[in-house]
Amino acid sequence: MSRLMILLVLTGLAACGVPTQTQAPGTARPMRIVSLDYCADQYVLKLADREQILAISPDGDKEFSYMHEAAEDVPTVRPIAEDVLVLKPDLVVRAYGGGPNAEAFFERAGIPVLTVGWTSNVDDGEVGSIPALIQHMADGLGQSERGRQLIAEFRTRLAAISKRTDHKSALYVTPGGVTSGPGSMVDEMLKAAGLQNFEEAPGWRDIPLEKLAYEQPDIIAAAVFRRFENQPGSWSPMNHPMARHQLERQNVVQLEGAWTACSGWFIMDAIEALAKGGEE
Repeated sequence: MSRLMILLVLTGLAACGVPTQTQAPGTARPMRIVSLDYCADQYVLKLADREQILAISPDGDKEFSYMHEAAEDVPTVRPIAEDVLVLKPDLVVRAYGGGPNAEAFFERAGIPVLTVGWTSNVDDGEVGSIPALIQHMADGLGQSERGRQLIAEFRTRLAAISKRTDHKSALYVTPGGVTSGPGSMVDEMLKAAGLQNFEEAPGWRDIPLEKLAYEQPDIIAAAVFRRFENQPGSWSPMNHPMARHQLERQNVVQLEGAWTACSGWFIMDAIEALAKGGEE
């Protein structure tokens, strides 16, 4: 039997295993949740009850996952259509898992999809803020009250931040030698801590080696990823002597990769560290 025929059969079986009148996310509590990627895992593990979770992605229980302790003994599944369909989930949660056509595919199979939205601000009261994203996910998982509680905790911690008033600049650096300028969550994170972003160009780009030759940031915000494949490659800007010199300075604030890899409540760990750290 060809791969296409197998997929069609599995799609039919999955559709038969789902009620014909499926509830939209947020109107009923799903009890067979499958999460397809690392970012979706964080929300599912934080907000859903264990008995609601059917499977998470293979990265959910790794050390670099913020919620890895909650993922212990939770089954995992590859973000491949055939593997997911045979589980007969009543809700698929994803940010990027399964590829760009995953949402349309699963919905055609009769399986609702809850998508982790994109946000670029910490909390300005707008629809695209982290609290709004938390509530969106909590509602979709049938845990609205748990979402409100998490938002309250998030805002309490944010209000308690003693923002820096020393007007210091900070350069965010990943192990691969990438940084981020205005318009990103990293930039908003630095602002929330009372820091100015050393990178002035918007978007994600290589660290500004030329600028570092004649101008120095006050603080290096170094993202720490512990996976081997996230370490500098042969051509990474992080292998340049100028970059290595920056990381050898005393005013380096180390940020766990899990704090900033996805947009969520856990960014508060990074903001708190930046507000307090980097003192020479």
